[in-house]
Amino acid sequence: MASILRVNTLTDASSNNSVATSVIFSGSAKSWLQYNQVTPAVTGSYNISSVTDTGAGDFTANYSSAMSALTYSVPVTSGMLNTDASGRIGESNPTNTSSYQVTTTNSAGTKADHTGNSCSTFGDLA
Repeated sequence: MASILRVNTLTDASSNNSVATSVIFSGSAKSWLQYNQVTPAVTGSYNISSVTDTGAGDFTANYSSAMSALTYSVPVTSGMLNTDASGRIGESNPTNTSSYQVTTTNSAGTKADHTGNSCSTFGDLA
């Protein structure tokens, strides 16, 4: 038999604040992206409307729902799928509340496209 949990508000032990909004929602990723720069193709995403390839080793991810301010974080991992190549570097630059830019380089520090890029966004939605 399936169980159903129905609540209107979740609070901490002192009933001071909503656990749902202060812990669960605030700590959740507001977007995520898996992107193959070589193809180029989005292989999976959430809250990303499109990705613009702006050159070798550069792309811009555009949000479906914007962030509230530039005080958000975008961790990036970058690599080549199905290879043992190392030294891939990805870095993000949140330039505005509607998108962020990513630059990827190889071990020599030269901008290069990679097949396996993963990004996520942490912060507050508008």
